[in-house]
Amino acid sequence: MSELIVAKFGGTSVADFPAMSRCADIVLADPRIRVVVVSASAGVTNQLVAIAQQTQLHARFTAYTDIERITMAVLQALQHPEAVAAQIELLLSELRQLIEQAGPVFSVQQKDELLSFGERLSSVLFTQVLAERDAAVACFDSRLVMRTDSHFGKAEPQVDAIRALCQQQLQPLLASERLVMQGFIGADAQGQTTTLGRGGSDYSAALLGEALDATVVQIWTDVVGIFTTDPRLTEQARCIREISFDEAAEMATFGAKVLHPATLLPAVRQNIRVFVGSSREPQAGGTWIAREVTERPAYRAIALRKSQTLITVKSPAMLHAAGFLTRVFDVLSRHHISVDLVTTSEISVALTLDEAPGSAFDSLTETAIEELRQLGDVQVEHGLSLVAVIGNHLHSSRGITGELFQALEGVNMRMICHGASKHNLCFLVQDADASPVVKQLHQSLFAA
Repeated sequence: MSELIVAKFGGTSVADFPAMSRCADIVLADPRIRVVVVSASAGVTNQLVAIAQQTQLHARFTAYTDIERITMAVLQALQHPEAVAAQIELLLSELRQLIEQAGPVFSVQQKDELLSFGERLSSVLFTQVLAERDAAVACFDSRLVMRTDSHFGKAEPQVDAIRALCQQQLQPLLASERLVMQGFIGADAQGQTTTLGRGGSDYSAALLGEALDATVVQIWTDVVGIFTTDPRLTEQARCIREISFDEAAEMATFGAKVLHPATLLPAVRQNIRVFVGSSREPQAGGTWIAREVTERPAYRAIALRKSQTLITVKSPAMLHAAGFLTRVFDVLSRHHISVDLVTTSEISVALTLDEAPGSAFDSLTETAIEELRQLGDVQVEHGLSLVAVIGNHLHSSRGITGELFQALEGVNMRMICHGASKHNLCFLVQDADASPVVKQLHQSLFAA
């Protein structure tokens, strides 16, 4: 097959039967779309997470009831629900059994098994939606080809193994039928279910695209592409029609919710173009992400990531001393704490952590802080937001920093990071100031 497209549909895009029908229109309109990757229907993963967090069986089944309601609503809207009713009931039965058999606390392995049910349910339903349009389609278990390590909760894909398995098991099927697959989930060498971390469905699609030598990976969501900033922060935000891999990676890393940070890694490796569009408005176009773009403006976008922690380690012993930073990062490494921004002075080092669930902040235990205190005075500040200005040649373009700081006159910035990347300039502000700052900065930098 000369051209192959992998299309991924997010949770809101497969939220219910009407939403799935819109996605079916998109798939069937383009014969090049041969692999479809789906997330769990909107709300289902949240309820699965709630089940994992509950210790009481009654509370777990309260959340389960919502999952069943969302699933059955789609099933009952099908023309021929009997075609997949047994599969759906089997999955729901397995889910109930897992809930009942788990102890007060789910093991990490059980939690990944639990979280896999959202995608497993939605993929069966969406396959039937396509089948009822007379499409040649099959539901394929991603765990058969998405090989990962055994790091439950955030498993690392084994790229070479994934490619070999896809070429062996998927490629022969694609000429005769479309395949609907589950995002977010995989399996280790022992066949145990793993997950790629929250938001991993985008990553799954890109990994499959890489393994199958796809020409395009489409990410269908509930927004019309990637915007110059979050449209909820300012009405002046506008859709970016094209953006480079480098810029998009910076945006994803620093808070743009529309794209998972890891998505672009496989696309960059294979030079696969990525399209981001709205399944509600496919005719409205979207954003193309590619290695080469026609324009590389100084300012491309502004990203915002709230709930950041600033850690400052200060020690006079650092003055002209070798090895101080090594000792600081040795503590962080041993506690599996990855940092985002780092700045240093003669006697201090400041670094930021993201407080999002599943991030490095979870590893910032009192033990880790105490170990840092052995090196110097430690201050930990919460309630901060990271603002990132994304663009091109920000480290070398004349007048860039002057424009930025003039626009932010009067704003108390806690930390500034500039020069490490030519694609971003980052700073920290108080959470309460974050939204007004982004709105003000967007007005200054992007006003027509």
